Formats: sequence, structure tokens, C-alpha cells
Amino acid sequence: MARLTLLAITGLALFAAPATAQSVTPSETVAAPVLDHPVAKGDLLAAGDFVTQDVPAGQARTLPRLKDIVGMEAARALQAGAMVRTSDVIRPQLVRRGEPVTIALRQGGLSITTAGRALGNGAAGEFVRIVSLSTNRTLDSVVEATGLVRVAAQ
Repeated sequence: MARLTLLAITGLALFAAPATAQSVTPSETVAAPVLDHPVAKGDLLAAGDFVTQDVPAGQARTLPRLKDIVGMEAARALQAGAMVRTSDVIRPQLVRRGEPVTIALRQGGLSITTAGRALGNGAAGEFVRIVSLSTNRTLDSVVEATGLVRVAAQ
């Protein structure tokens, strides 16, 4: 009886192996960009960071185009040979939590600037909370450039 069970299990394994081996064929691979070297969290991605490698078509189908990820910032550390997904990148952060910022208020011909500190991270055009160092007030602002935020006149 034990010999019969062993033969039945072996027979199933023999019949199952060719089906899985044939499920991926060379014609089902496509050229996709993968990272040439490790990238640290916060680094900006450039076209030179990528090489083309054949990957299974099913995996490459969900990848963003190279032009959509070049210039983006790595949201986490990425390993060499990794296929970069949309969730792996963010827009470049121009303001970072805890870093000094210049707060600008512009209305008509009047422009006032003061020093502040960011309470969160932000990319261009995003809202970020900041604290004014001169008044110690927390303000909502919009990121304009690296280390520069704009507040609205109240």
C-alpha cells in the first residue's frame, strides 16, 4: 500500500513538472529598466541609474515608464537589479521636517520674509505646516522651492 501511494505521488509530480516549466517561455519576456546599482532613500533617480534587462512580461506590465520615474526621489532604499515601481518613488521633497525654511508673504508689491522651521516634508506645490521662529506660530504654507514656502495673507 505504501509503495502504491509513493508511486501515485511521484506520478503526480512527474505530470505537474512539465506544465509549470512550460508556463514561462522566452517569448514572454520583455526588456524593462532595472536599477544598475543600489539607490539610497532620498536620492534622485537619473536615466544613468538604469540598465535594460529581460523580465517576465507579467511583471513588466505593471511598471511605470522610465520617463515617469527619472527625476523622482527614492521613497526607500532600492537594491541593484530592482524593478522600480510607482510606490518606490515620490516627487522630490524640497522641504524636509525639522529643516530651516524661508517663509515668504507676498501681496501686491509687498514682500515679507522671515525664518521658520518645517514641521513636515513637502514637494513643490504641496501644503506643509511650518513654525515661524520670530512669532512661534504654526502656519500652513505652500512649498515654492528648496527651503522656501509661501503663506497667504490673512
